Amino acid sequence: MPSSNAPGEQFEVRQTGESADWKPDPSKSIPLPPNRQRLMDDVIALYSCQPTVERVKRYTADCVYDDQFVYANDRYKMAGQWFGLPMLFNKSENVGYQVVKNDPELIQFYNEQTWTFKGIPKTTTINALVSLSLDPATKDSDFVQIKYHKDQANEKDYSHKGIGFYFKKWQADHVSDWMDKTPEVQMFKEDSGDHLHEDVKVYKDGMSKEQVDTK
Repeated sequence: MPSSNAPGEQFEVRQTGESADWKPDPSKSIPLPPNRQRLMDDVIALYSCQPTVERVKRYTADCVYDDQFVYANDRYKMAGQWFGLPMLFNKSENVGYQVVKNDPELIQFYNEQTWTFKGIPKTTTINALVSLSLDPATKDSDFVQIKYHKDQANEKDYSHKGIGFYFKKWQADHVSDWMDKTPEVQMFKEDSGDHLHEDVKVYKDGMSKEQVDTK
């Protein structure tokens, strides 16, 4: 794995498979040591519309968050996403999770989350495979931090190209600016800028681990 000084993009884990049956079975979850369990508790709380400044600090300044709707490539953008969730959803409930991998620099888990929209009588449940690539400098500390957070809801990983990716990145690039007057988001204003990251890794398609040269 890269060193702690490397930008978040270098910590991406490719997640491809023949099935997207990622419904968790908590009874089969791999036990985590206390420092990593505290990290998991904070991540689940963020998913559950309970953001705090301390929980957002679980991410390094040069982190990447990558899911089907968002590609946020620094902690300022990440703060905008987490603090923005309660404005979109009345409630987000964690139904359960199952840790399936606990490596020195990677935690993977199946996650089931139920989302209730604001202003719309609609609830949706999503099962996903989540990968938390850990900062090598803090992976064994009391306060473990995340370099790359990937949330994937089907068997295909993200190619990082096309109109879908353009929307994901545009959304993340602007939400934090729209929420700039939110004091909690403003605290992470310095955690932004091109100096914190490198070009996004682009792949042939969602089932490929082969990068595409875009230069």
